[in-house]
Amino acid sequence: MSKLMKIVGFGLLGLLGLFVLLQLVPYGRAHDNPPVIQEPNWDSPETRALAVRACYDCHSNESVWPWYSNVAPISWLVQRDVDEGRQRLNFSEWGSGREAERERELTEVISEGEMPPAIYLLQHGSARLTDAEKQQLIDGLMRSR
Repeated sequence: MSKLMKIVGFGLLGLLGLFVLLQLVPYGRAHDNPPVIQEPNWDSPETRALAVRACYDCHSNESVWPWYSNVAPISWLVQRDVDEGRQRLNFSEWGSGREAERERELTEVISEGEMPPAIYLLQHGSARLTDAEKQQLIDGLMRSR
């Protein structure tokens, strides 16, 4: 076996060992879904379905945790996204009074396609909204205040 093959072999073994050690880090596995306190007063079941499809995994207490959300370091990214999403806007804790101040921001991020983010759409193609669906979601959110 050549020296280069040994180095590559030890390198791969080291990476595997690091991957296994990363699984011992507890962050990224707190996949809790607290109880739903209050949802928006949706204007229609269709608008709610749009929000569930495109927003609820990160912006509600009804997150669906895919298998890869248990594998570090991806689990850390998923946990961070859900934690930050719930902190910024949580459809399961509607009525906290913060929705009105975020009305313009909500309209902007949805209409400009910033939400859902492109990285999320790679794994969740069904979350992609048409322009008409974006407008329906925006209108429904504005009516739910």
